Amino acid sequence: MVDTGATFPKTARLRKRAEFLQLTSAEHKTTVRGFLVVWRENDRNTARLGITASKKIGCAVIRNRVKRFLREFFRRNRLGLAAVDINIIARRESAHMTYPDIVRELTKVSRLIGTPPCLRAVCSL
Repeated sequence: MVDTGATFPKTARLRKRAEFLQLTSAEHKTTVRGFLVVWRENDRNTARLGITASKKIGCAVIRNRVKRFLREFFRRNRLGLAAVDINIIARRESAHMTYPDIVRELTKVSRLIGTPPCLRAVCSL
């Protein structure tokens, strides 16, 4: 089976609690409207995504919509990302965002992922 990048296989997900806990001490963090994005390099050849959406965001319908939008963005852009583990933490503001809004905000972050911290200071969000 050929991986075209248009899927979201289990190998591209953070699935265990320990994987999420490793990211809590990651040095790479940035905030954009509606989200806190935490990432660190991994020893795999692909980017992996984890999503945290607490009840503070809203009811299950709203949380699932936000998570669906995040997964879709990652699915479309994961081949362009460096080999990192990413945890996107949704904030209250994300509940009112449309898919184009989310794409705009996460595109800003995707430019920073995989770049050294000194270059990140030069890049503007």
